[in-house]
Amino acid sequence: MIPRKLKLLPQHLYPAEEWSIVETGFSRHWMGNAETIFALSNGFLGIRGIFEEGRPAIEAATFCNGFHETWTIVHAEEAYGFARTGQTIVNCPDVTLMKLYVDDEPLYLPTARVTEYRRELCFSDGVLRRELNWSSPAGKQVHIRSSRLVSFEHRHIGAIDYEVTVDTDAPIVISSQLLNRQDSKPIDEPNNNGLPDPRQGRRFDRRVLNARTHVAEDNRIVTGYHTTNSRMTLGVGMDHVVETDNPWQAQTSWTEDLGKVVFTIDARAGEPIRITKYFTYHTSRSVPSAELVDRSMRTLDRAVRDGYQELETAQAAFLERFWSRADVVVEAEPRVQQAIRWNIFQVCQASARAETSGIPAKGLTGQAYEGHYFWDTEIYVAPFLTYTGSRITRNLLRFRHSMLDQAKNRAADLSEQGALFPWRTINGEEASSYYAAGTAQYHIDADIAYAIKRYVEVRGDPELLCEVGAAILVETARMWTGLGFFAPDSGSFHIHGVTGPDEYTTVVNDNMFTNIMARTNLRYAEEVVSWMRDERPTDYRRLVHDTGLRQEEPIHWRRAADAMFIPYDSDRGINPQDANFLAKEVWDFKNTPVDHYPLLLNYHPLVIYRHQVIKQADVVLAMVLLGDEFSLDQKRRNFDYYDPLTTGDSSLSACVQSILAAEIGYEQKALEYFHYALLMDLADVAGNVVDGAHIASTGGVWMALTYGFGGMRDFQGRLSFDPRLPASWHRLRFPLRFHETRLIVDLTHDIYRFEAIAGEPLTVTVQGEEILLEPGHPVELRPLPPNLPIDPKARSEPAS
Repeated sequence: MIPRKLKLLPQHLYPAEEWSIVETGFSRHWMGNAETIFALSNGFLGIRGIFEEGRPAIEAATFCNGFHETWTIVHAEEAYGFARTGQTIVNCPDVTLMKLYVDDEPLYLPTARVTEYRRELCFSDGVLRRELNWSSPAGKQVHIRSSRLVSFEHRHIGAIDYEVTVDTDAPIVISSQLLNRQDSKPIDEPNNNGLPDPRQGRRFDRRVLNARTHVAEDNRIVTGYHTTNSRMTLGVGMDHVVETDNPWQAQTSWTEDLGKVVFTIDARAGEPIRITKYFTYHTSRSVPSAELVDRSMRTLDRAVRDGYQELETAQAAFLERFWSRADVVVEAEPRVQQAIRWNIFQVCQASARAETSGIPAKGLTGQAYEGHYFWDTEIYVAPFLTYTGSRITRNLLRFRHSMLDQAKNRAADLSEQGALFPWRTINGEEASSYYAAGTAQYHIDADIAYAIKRYVEVRGDPELLCEVGAAILVETARMWTGLGFFAPDSGSFHIHGVTGPDEYTTVVNDNMFTNIMARTNLRYAEEVVSWMRDERPTDYRRLVHDTGLRQEEPIHWRRAADAMFIPYDSDRGINPQDANFLAKEVWDFKNTPVDHYPLLLNYHPLVIYRHQVIKQADVVLAMVLLGDEFSLDQKRRNFDYYDPLTTGDSSLSACVQSILAAEIGYEQKALEYFHYALLMDLADVAGNVVDGAHIASTGGVWMALTYGFGGMRDFQGRLSFDPRLPASWHRLRFPLRFHETRLIVDLTHDIYRFEAIAGEPLTVTVQGEEILLEPGHPVELRPLPPNLPIDPKARSEPAS
């Protein structure tokens, strides 16, 4: 990986706090980073970390997961089967605005004289708090305290608690707004080099949201919208509760793009003014906007009735349960623990209430990648969710199943049988206009199948197979047998014209990752169908009816899987990334300027494609996901070959490289890559944190901790550990749920402790030795050096 300059947040502004991210002063330089880092979300509703005053802001945005506009993809040169419908998540109306005026002077942080300032996002209660003291132009001391949350417990609700106190009598105005920000930026947003950046979201040059109905009464405003093309509907509303002994009045006004409730207060010295603002969002693909307005009214009624404190209490209770299942403790430098919890908190925010949708690549923290769902979810986020909150994993797989008919249509468009899931999408249609690095990534089918397999094996839940999993497995297996072919000379099964995870090498033959993942997909499909036929005949008959499954098909799948060609170069002792990869010229890394990374923004694709250069882990990822199919020596040789070729231009790479480096004994490399993943957003490793958090990387941090340094593996539904605790760490502790057993893994250099805290007894393997974990009977083992023969006498007895 090419070394990247870490833009570390300065400690005097952002000190190390293990359970929060803190900002001790306003900085315009770090403002864009902070808007992402302090963003709030619950998986349905997301709000970037902008100030209540609204200005200054780099990217003020509010998103509802799955709420999107469609547009026609225009190709410079048309061809059959190209993607036709673009989809872009909509920047929804902003309800966070509460503009403050004292003596008619606005609070504007860049020019204000601020004598005290603290902003804190607390991971344990999910509340963003800010407290500051403003010395106004007239010399009056204005103390401002605000708290903001997006509720985990109540999917459609958020709130702001805003309090102002002055030391001298003064007229105060607080303008609470609901603002529909119509995009006015160019459609092709330039990057720092002034060139179009394909990673950024599309900006519309036309109206997207159209108001159709509204309510504006007392201190409440609710508006119903529909989008111009996708015809989705949105209801958004706000209401207010005022608590003060100061005289006050309110005036409500509404236009299509701006609703306001303006509070005018004759503030007396030392008498606080507290305004609690409740807000709600509802979306639909089919319900009229008037009905969403009615829903919003009912939601606001409930929020006002229950009060702000109930929201904070429920938020803290939700996160207490979450952290009991998910907290990873590392005894090392304090900023490491802070960064770990920030990353895990981001996965929680991106997924907690993503109940009828996928998880966008940026979560709901930014518009980059247009709010699309990729394979990131199944490979990088689902492992964390499966081990800590399996309900969301089930929902995500059900959501994929809801797209199955569209995936079958897409396969037909590409003259294939079965189903081909879209590379990037919101509504189920392929939205990738660049097929070489998009649609050609057929491996997404195998990635989804892999996630189903892992979920069933880790959770011990075959019911998901009968509900939705088997149908996906049947249609994806059909796609592979139709796409591939048996070579007439060798009889081996080949897959041509595909792109693997590495987007710097496209449309190749026999991509190793694709082939080995497809083999797993085919074998698992055959196993599941056979199991259903023998053990669940009623479900099997329903599957046959729904899919038209023929009796001979699973035989064909097994035959293709057993004959799958897996590239191997005996001279080098490595697996070529594809059939032609090793014949290419190696990229001239030595003479490539550091500021020319990422390569995709500085070189024509054809220049990149003709070289051995890797955007993100490909063969290395295969060895992490399917590590039981490679020897340790094979892993070392492959890693040694591909690691110098990997640029790290993708945020998906560092966590995977860390896991494999840890396994093969490269501790310093494992730590180096882990820190890149850990600080991907907090130190702006990719240079685009202003566009949103890298959610796959945040999930990858958990993978690097548990699979990498914890040495956890779950191949074939069996849980094992071969820890690789770094010398500079004193302890690594994490909870898991495997089948019906909740356990705690606690690793130090002196002792490995495994404890089942609830559920059924569970047998796990630790450094080659099987141990039985039973609730109430923790087991402690002395660590052995990695990869050495196991001497049973070297281990202690179970702890009492």
